[in-house]
Amino acid sequence: MTRSAQQSISGVIPAHLQPFTADGRLDEANLRRHLRGLLDVPGISGITTNAHASETATLTLDERARQLDIVLEETDGRVPVIAGIYEDGTAKAAAAARRAQDAGADALLVFPSAVLDGGGYQRPEMVLQHYSEIASASDLPLIAFIYPNTSALRMTVDGIVRLCTEIEAVVAIKEWSNDIVIYERTWRALKSLDRDISVLSSFSRSLFSSLCVGADGILSGHGSIVASLHVRLWEAVKKLDLAEAREVWNRIWPLAEECYKEPFLDGHNRMKTILALTDGIDEAHVRSPLQPLSGEEQAALRAAIEDSGLVRA
Repeated sequence: MTRSAQQSISGVIPAHLQPFTADGRLDEANLRRHLRGLLDVPGISGITTNAHASETATLTLDERARQLDIVLEETDGRVPVIAGIYEDGTAKAAAAARRAQDAGADALLVFPSAVLDGGGYQRPEMVLQHYSEIASASDLPLIAFIYPNTSALRMTVDGIVRLCTEIEAVVAIKEWSNDIVIYERTWRALKSLDRDISVLSSFSRSLFSSLCVGADGILSGHGSIVASLHVRLWEAVKKLDLAEAREVWNRIWPLAEECYKEPFLDGHNRMKTILALTDGIDEAHVRSPLQPLSGEEQAALRAAIEDSGLVRA
């Protein structure tokens, strides 16, 4: 998917989780098992790796490369692979983009640089320079990761429009503003442009409402445990079947509420536990400083699984 032959980035794109062994190594066997489970879901249109859900912040460069290689091996061209670019320095991010392209990724999900957490949204020229250098280092299409409107790493609607207008490589955004008013403003602003920019919802706790406003797809770590339900929800909204969409959302909602409750930092820990409780992987190990969930927390997840109708494989 080079820029000379860009395809629309759309549809349901789960961001996979990363299983670890009890001693903290990448659990390659269970990662492959998890990926095969996602790939067996009819209707998914891509896999995202090296992202929040796959705990990229805790991985070494070698582990990120290995994770990407495994995803590429398992997908084997069946769906596009989107590789996260999770680096704070622009030169480091550009080098990561080159490595991902050389490895065989189809597109890049660019995380905001934490260097700009002191008010980068007020200095859009810095964001533009960051993206420009990444775009110069790779021929792959870029997806801009838009952080919550309460985050110091947020972008304004005007800043997003400018990014998507001035950086040709940016063909989509992962919209995680967590503010439905901002979401709609962004959706309307991007759809008024002369070029096609995909808006991929990451509103996992209010996914139904964001899809009703308008979306070109779903890109979410939560999709790693409810991929088939995401596909059903996405298809129902596309068909304007509100009753079906609401029924599916009512199944997703208890899991979203339980996964994303405070403290938020345990979100992917909870998802991995759900994956283990539903026989998607053997065990849910995490890396320090995260710690295993308590018995009480696991009981709450079991109740959410039962409420959702998500059963063991």
